[in-house]
Amino acid sequence: MKAAVLNQYDLKLERPEFVVYKDVPEPKIESLFDVIVRVGGAGVCRTDLHVIEGLWRDRVPVQLPYIMGHENAGWIEAVGAGVTGVKVGDPVICHPLLSHGETLAARRGNDMHAGGAFPGIDSNGGYAELLKTAERALIKLPRTLAPKDVAPYADAGLTAYHAVKKAAAHLLPGDCAVAIGAGGLGHIGIQVLKALCAADVIVVDRSEAALKLARECGATHTVRADGNEVDAVLALTGGAGAQAVIDFVGEGAAVANGLKMTCNAGYYYIVGYGGKVEIATMEMIVTEKTIVGNLVGTYSDLVELMALADRGLVNLTTREYRLSEANTALQDLKNGQIKGRAVLIP
Repeated sequence: MKAAVLNQYDLKLERPEFVVYKDVPEPKIESLFDVIVRVGGAGVCRTDLHVIEGLWRDRVPVQLPYIMGHENAGWIEAVGAGVTGVKVGDPVICHPLLSHGETLAARRGNDMHAGGAFPGIDSNGGYAELLKTAERALIKLPRTLAPKDVAPYADAGLTAYHAVKKAAAHLLPGDCAVAIGAGGLGHIGIQVLKALCAADVIVVDRSEAALKLARECGATHTVRADGNEVDAVLALTGGAGAQAVIDFVGEGAAVANGLKMTCNAGYYYIVGYGGKVEIATMEMIVTEKTIVGNLVGTYSDLVELMALADRGLVNLTTREYRLSEANTALQDLKNGQIKGRAVLIP
């Protein structure tokens, strides 16, 4: 089969070609509950750029060369002898984690802390024609949703939903939520906020195109990140700050600014990463702010997100590339030239 393979890291993301498009062996059924999916779409994620620059080397035991791609959807190609929940030809979206069902974390529904493989991060993923996964990770798609149109929901959508669901649990009508970043994750998060709660949504981004997308997604207010964004958000919230700030950037000035935008006793949710959280203990005590990390999401989160998508309450903005154009997609992502999410189609 064809795949886009990562052969070496590029710590400064300087090479014109990050991956090599070539023939590789097809994955095989090896256990009772293995499933082979014919990939209909694989999302291109900023995490893929972080993988290329070696940011994950100390976190996961990946061996190069390998195939990236952790946002995957397609059709069942083959199943192990113990698989009963899906059949050949079924359209599916793949939860990104193959969690061990017998662990306590898995039994509690915390798939991202349950151990197991993470295709596209620590093992071969979906930048290929075929992907090996497991029955436990699969969600059958309704007829309204095509694999190529929903693949990025498997991480970008899932991660955004996971964080917003936490925030929506305490956001009341009249409250304010700030979304920092209206790109691939942020534009999904805005729609989920509008679907799950009645809070006003303020979106901060440095790109006018991203702010336009935010308004299309239902943002109440948009703020240009031009150095004065903290003052602008405080003005919109009567000087108090927002009850929830969801940071889809997580690096540069976004972290410090996000904390400044959060009201006393409010919540700052970190989704994007690459930066550092630095806050004095005295500040934490006096303001009683809560800082919350967010790692992907649970299987049930993805089921719920697919229900919103099926009802038309969340729509994914995508740009399609052929699998052979993986380097173009990665370069476009690096250079900020993608509105929404990029999707590779074999």
